[in-house]
Amino acid sequence: MNERDFADLAAGHALNALSEADERAYQEALAGNPHWSSHVRDAADAVAAIADTVAPVEPPASVRASLLARITDLPQVGASEPERNSADLEDYAAAGPAPVEPELEAVAVGSSGGSGWGLRRWFTLAASIVAVLVLGFGAVTIGQQLTRPAPLVALEQVTTAPDAQSATATMPDGAVVTAHWSASTGQSVLVTDKMSALPSDKTYELWFVRDDTAIAAGIFSTDADGKATAVLQGEFHSGDVIAVTVEPAGGSPDGTPSSAPVVAVATA
Repeated sequence: MNERDFADLAAGHALNALSEADERAYQEALAGNPHWSSHVRDAADAVAAIADTVAPVEPPASVRASLLARITDLPQVGASEPERNSADLEDYAAAGPAPVEPELEAVAVGSSGGSGWGLRRWFTLAASIVAVLVLGFGAVTIGQQLTRPAPLVALEQVTTAPDAQSATATMPDGAVVTAHWSASTGQSVLVTDKMSALPSDKTYELWFVRDDTAIAAGIFSTDADGKATAVLQGEFHSGDVIAVTVEPAGGSPDGTPSSAPVVAVATA
C-alpha cells in the first residue's frame, strides 16, 4: 500500500465507512507506517470541520399541519369483522372451498381498544415524519459538504485559522504559486495558476525544506490551465521552505529531490 492509498483509507476511517477488510488494512498500514499518522489527523479534522458547518434547519411550519390534516382524512378501517350467523356459514359450506386470496395487512386508524394503532400513535408517526424531514434537509447539506474535494476543505481550514499566512512567488514563465500555511493547524496548501503541464512520465513533487533537509510532502499535477490545489502531506513547521521539483511519475524513487526546485516559497 502506498501513501496515497492510505490517505484514502484514513478518510473512510474518519467517516466510519470502511469495510472490515479495509479497516484491517488501514490499521496494519498505520502500525507499519506511523509517519503517515498526519493523514489520520487531517481526515478527522476535515470531518469535524464539515460537521461544524451543518446548522440545524427547521422545516416550514406548514409541513406538520399538512401531514396531520392528511392523517385526519385517512379512511377509517374497522378493527374487527362483523359476526356471521349460521345461515351465512351454511351458504359458505355449500359453495365449497373459497379461492385463496393473498392476505393484505390492514392498519386500523380508529380508536378501537383492539387496535394497535390509535390516533395517538398516528400523531406520533406524524411528528416522526417531520423529524425525518428536518434530518433530510441536514443530510443534503452534509452530502454537499462531503462531496467537496479534500484539498479545498484543507485550504479553507488553513485560510480561516487565526494565524493563517501566505506568500506568493511568480515563476519565470509567468506561473503564479501561492503557499498558504498555519502553524497552529500544522497544515499547508499550495495553489498554482498557469503552471506548465508535464509529460505523463513526470510529476510535480512537494517538499518541506527544513534545516537544509528536504522532506517529501506528496505529488500533484495541474489541470489544462495550470491550476492545482495541493495539500502538503506531513506537519508544517514554522520557518519551513515549501519547494516544488519535477520528478519521475510517482515521485522521487529514493525520497530525495532529483533536480533543483522549480519554485520555492519561504515561510519565514
